[in-house]
Amino acid sequence: MSEAFAPGLHLIEAYGGGQFNFAGMRHVGAILATPKGVRAVNATDVADIDEARLAPLLAELALAPGSVEFLSIGTGSAPRRLSAATVAALRAAGLRHETMATGPAARVYNVMAGEGRRVAALLLPAP
Repeated sequence: MSEAFAPGLHLIEAYGGGQFNFAGMRHVGAILATPKGVRAVNATDVADIDEARLAPLLAELALAPGSVEFLSIGTGSAPRRLSAATVAALRAAGLRHETMATGPAARVYNVMAGEGRRVAALLLPAP
């Protein structure tokens, strides 16, 4: 899904069991949360996270440079590394990022968003 199905900035209200709750909604599967909205992402593994899956975020940055400075990436039940190509794409976009298990990544996103910082999150589902 390329369109935001929950426009605007939303905190992650709950996560687990392969789903996320935000904006009074429940979604099964991965999500990309940015200041412009929360979108579904077709990804089930860290190997799926690539420039194409990050395209909505990269497009936001192209339209509003600096609108996001940090990307919190939840890689499921355990921390895993991104591919070198994905890391290079994030650096080229001027994004700092951190990969960690999904629970901590969602919490980092919520804290930073709550502080008014320019943050986004790509969160893979966790059991």
